[in-house]
Amino acid sequence: MTTTHKLRRNVLASSGLAIALLVLLYWTDFTGGYFAALDDAETHKNCFCELEGSINDCSCDVDTVDHFNNMKVYPRLQSLLVKNFFRFYKVNLKQDCPFWPDDSRCAIRFCQVENCEEQAIPEGIKDQSEHRDKAASFKYTREAQLEKGCSDAEDFDSALGFLDTSISDQAHKEFELWAKHDEAEEDFCIVDDHDVDAQYVDLLLNPERYTGYKGDSAHRIWKSIYLENCFGGNNETANKFSSYMPHMELRDVCLEQRAFYRIISGLHSSINIHLCSKYLLSETKDFLDPQGIWGPNVKEFKRRFSPETTNGEGPHWLRNLYFIYLVELRALAKAAPYLRRENYYTGIAEEDEEVKLAMHDMLTVIESFQSHFNENALFSSGIASIKFKNDYKEKFRNISRIMDCVGCDKCKLWGKLQTQGLGTALKILYSEKLNLATESGIWDKPHIEADPIFRLSRTEIVALFNAFGRLSNSIYEMENFRRVLR
Repeated sequence: MTTTHKLRRNVLASSGLAIALLVLLYWTDFTGGYFAALDDAETHKNCFCELEGSINDCSCDVDTVDHFNNMKVYPRLQSLLVKNFFRFYKVNLKQDCPFWPDDSRCAIRFCQVENCEEQAIPEGIKDQSEHRDKAASFKYTREAQLEKGCSDAEDFDSALGFLDTSISDQAHKEFELWAKHDEAEEDFCIVDDHDVDAQYVDLLLNPERYTGYKGDSAHRIWKSIYLENCFGGNNETANKFSSYMPHMELRDVCLEQRAFYRIISGLHSSINIHLCSKYLLSETKDFLDPQGIWGPNVKEFKRRFSPETTNGEGPHWLRNLYFIYLVELRALAKAAPYLRRENYYTGIAEEDEEVKLAMHDMLTVIESFQSHFNENALFSSGIASIKFKNDYKEKFRNISRIMDCVGCDKCKLWGKLQTQGLGTALKILYSEKLNLATESGIWDKPHIEADPIFRLSRTEIVALFNAFGRLSNSIYEMENFRRVLR
């Protein structure tokens, strides 16, 4: 072999080796990146809060709700709930616990509710209850009848003939009591804004967050809510109806029972997410942070929801959050024609008009959602449904009473508000008066025609939107926890 041939063979061999090395390097880089991507995907998939698929008992999935809430609902609610009409909530925080001695008062400074300055409350809000009561009385008077169609006093008098049309003040009060009794029949919770001890609270000054209230007292509240509100059956069944009720066993109960449990579980999950996202990270007191440092606590979130610490149930509790969100979303959509007629009156003309416009926009977005919860699926089994509906009312009213046993005033405030908001949503969904008003097309008629049929108090509207705002906030915060856990 000549020197030239040897040289050529060595060059080819070197070239082949170089190509082989390049291929090996490329393959290593490719497969390394590929398997790294697989690892990332597996990590992403294994994030226990990375929920996907159907919410169950509803016709939409988690991703749909995430996008709809985080992109459309959440930002609108954030700008709406800071307005004066929604920030002042009237509630009685001095109600005694009716079930056990009130021996567990929280002494932590963050448990205290900051008092609302009288001058901070818009005059229109303070006067609104009086205006509504006057309106309720007015509808029984001669003047009200004239407004409703009689051309003049003579027509009115002749139409009634010899009847005495004068109504005493005592009769007015009795009419109001009858009307309140009729309205209370549709209530799913106890409304205490007319109590002597009821007071206005500024929700912006008292945000919901972890206060340090925990231990036996806090656990007793949730244990009572779950165990004392089960639907009869034997003791073995009742004992299973708890926060740790395996989700597989929910398949063995009827839709009404399953929905009740999922609503309570979803509320519980939502409140736990609020506490984890606004956790007391430091109690250091100085001029920069006299109220402490608050922020997300991922470790606490994992403790409350991860499969390892919840016997595999945590992700299902999170899925129940989406269920109660859809329930309240549907209630807002159903009440939209009524809510558009509300004046949202505070006496501050410019802001009142802004709120009406923002509310119209908000309701339009809510009505555009394609897969609302179907309330007609519940209580649809004839006579049995009547009993279930009454059971629901009694159980939610009982939960209202349990909230009076919360030892932390700030926790009690938000517990009562969210319970009342949920009760208002259920009242809307299953109100025969609202159904009658909607079917009769009464929303296109003057207010005085619609008010006697269906009416929400200002306190109910404030609770309804703030409670829904809490659920919306929970779903939004879930995405923040996902980012960290990924």
